[in-house]
Amino acid sequence: MLTITAIKAFNDNYIWVLQQTPHSQVYVVDPGDAKVVIAYLVSHQLALAGILLTHHHQDHTGGVGELKRYVEQTSSQTLQVYGPQKENIAHVNVPLNPEMRTELTLPFLNAQIQVLNVPGHTAGHIAYFIEDALFCGDTLFSAGCGRLFEGTAEQMLSSLTLLAKLPANTRVFCAHEYTLSNLKFALTVEPNNLNLQAYMQKATEMRAQNSATIPSSIALERAINPFLRVGEQSIIDSIKQHFDDPDPIKLDELTCFTRLRQWKDIF
Repeated sequence: MLTITAIKAFNDNYIWVLQQTPHSQVYVVDPGDAKVVIAYLVSHQLALAGILLTHHHQDHTGGVGELKRYVEQTSSQTLQVYGPQKENIAHVNVPLNPEMRTELTLPFLNAQIQVLNVPGHTAGHIAYFIEDALFCGDTLFSAGCGRLFEGTAEQMLSSLTLLAKLPANTRVFCAHEYTLSNLKFALTVEPNNLNLQAYMQKATEMRAQNSATIPSSIALERAINPFLRVGEQSIIDSIKQHFDDPDPIKLDELTCFTRLRQWKDIF
């Protein structure tokens, strides 16, 4: 059985720990902080088998070097570090090109992992899909999506469309606790969405108890995430009103997404 545990880091990051019982070897996703990962490994008597990186940003990769040294000192093993080939990330020794290699089999996990090409937030961003769990870094957030630092709106829309087609029961393990702020924006865009209203109440209660709102699910995101709903008339009407666009012609999805991302950037 695959168990997935969150380690909190910095202000709002989640580092995900993957363990297939009864093995004591684990993998971590996007370890921006080595100290919290090492503390978790020691307290739970676990060994680090490998690291899965989604993209190059420091809050996702900053702990890799220290974790590599930790493994070498405690086990004399070379840590396997998986990451996108298109991004020059230090310590990656298993570069992944999802256009050439779309599946991984990792020791101790006993499951096929699909490597997905999801550029937009960064040029080479990738995601990992294992069983019913999606590790999507900063591409898809609950009720939101990542900023376009390197990629284009067209790339990000394509990436989100790909993720939205995953099975409805897919659990979404993004890398940040941005849910409440994203929901505030989503409700501004689509104030009459009853699913949004209900989830805002639930998420607010969860955060008041210091509970994580992650993982989300693809089914939930299809219902509440404006960036997955750019073809909905309610979203189109809201965008046209916000940008004072009287043109009766229906906006295409790319134009809607581009304007929605621009709106969110200054929200």
